Amino acid sequence: MARLIPIHPVTPQARLLDQVVERLRDGELIAYPTDSGYALGCRIGAHDALEQIRTIRHTGKDHHFTVMCSEFAQLGRYVRISNPNYRLVKAHTPGPYTFIMPATKELPRRMLHPKKHTIGARIPDHVVARAIVDAFGEPLMTSSLIMPGENDVLTESWIVEDRIGHLIPAIVDGEITGMEPTSIIDLTDDVPRVLREGRGDTSAFA
Repeated sequence: MARLIPIHPVTPQARLLDQVVERLRDGELIAYPTDSGYALGCRIGAHDALEQIRTIRHTGKDHHFTVMCSEFAQLGRYVRISNPNYRLVKAHTPGPYTFIMPATKELPRRMLHPKKHTIGARIPDHVVARAIVDAFGEPLMTSSLIMPGENDVLTESWIVEDRIGHLIPAIVDGEITGMEPTSIIDLTDDVPRVLREGRGDTSAFA
């Protein structure tokens, strides 16, 4: 069963963040809270953990994984942001948005959309999620924790434990600041497209 790691929602404890980081460095998969429900996360390039996400979520090859960053400056290493979209992304981060953009060569091909070579990228407005990324020292490969055949993201640690606690080694117990999944915005072209209406105002992308 998964170990529950309780992290304070305002002042995350360094010793508990270190426990999460140790698991990430070992290539393990964790569930952690964000501003849009729970997500599954692991180290970029952790092949076994990526396959676990596919198994848990029943995703196909066209599924867009996401790079979870803690600050805007990290995005440029992993995605290509066009000049028209630069200010748009910056104005909406941190926040409950996932932006689909062309990936750079820093990311493994198995993370990317097989035909478009695109990836999701986001910066959550959530203290614990960003603290984990900061403590780890690099972005996470992540995916919203939505179970197969369902539309709603899991929102409580006890629910995550009940549903998938037997499949993952650790669950971060922290405050949830959103009950809906992110809004997904396609920025592969200069004209944005809203692919999923979720948490967050999407009027700027219409």
